[in-house]
Amino acid sequence: MEKFHHEALEVGKAVSRIIALALDLEVDFFDKPEVLGKPIATLRLLHYEDQFSDPAKGIYGAGAHSDFGFITLLATDDVMGLQICKDKDAKPQIWEYVTPIKGAFIVNLGDMLERWSNCMFKSTLHRVLGNGQDRYSIAYFVEPNHDSLVECLPTCKTEKSPPKFPPIRCSTYLSQRYKDTHADLSVYDKHQA
Repeated sequence: MEKFHHEALEVGKAVSRIIALALDLEVDFFDKPEVLGKPIATLRLLHYEDQFSDPAKGIYGAGAHSDFGFITLLATDDVMGLQICKDKDAKPQIWEYVTPIKGAFIVNLGDMLERWSNCMFKSTLHRVLGNGQDRYSIAYFVEPNHDSLVECLPTCKTEKSPPKFPPIRCSTYLSQRYKDTHADLSVYDKHQA
């Protein structure tokens, strides 16, 4: 796992260089010590049981969401299940399966990258549908340093497209997002008292 973690981080940094070039930044923009010098990189092993999903009834392997951070690398087995919605604002949303490719990572863009790029890059809305087979994947979340400032990149703003989000520290942003999406368990303590 430690070897995988180290090698996945190198892949994440390589992907960040491609993103930098796509945004007309210097290739090493995200390699700077204050950005990915000491990244928050989390590896999560996922197992989806051999259940069947039924979106009409709200039954999913994992419900629709986008990841909070910069990018997520997904290594999967060969079992279909991951779906993406290319236009998360569309009504109705159109979902497409992502075909697993042996030895390849699937790259999901995160909400932090959407913020950094002033919505030039949209975070990947995704979900997992169970098809009656066990499914395994490894999610590798790559976030910048805790103290990294996430603000509209210079190449992503113009007079006609000013920054859509105020600058924020990575640690503050991630803390807010976790708080917004995770239950406050102290509520249960108060009810028991």
